[in-house]
Amino acid sequence: MSSNQLLTIEEVAEYCRVTVLTVRWLRQEGRFAPAIKIGRRLVWDMSDLDAWIDSQREVAA
Repeated sequence: MSSNQLLTIEEVAEYCRVTVLTVRWLRQEGRFAPAIKIGRRLVWDMSDLDAWIDSQREVAA
């Protein structure tokens, strides 16, 4: 893993402009960026999150 910043679920939700509940739901459905478990907490690497966001782009028709 790189030395990128790790974000909590609250920070991820704010960054993606969604609720924490939405992040949890997308993760449960297997439709969200991969998380890293540290102890009992989940964190996200900023570069993984940015890559996931880039992969969500819709192709213009």
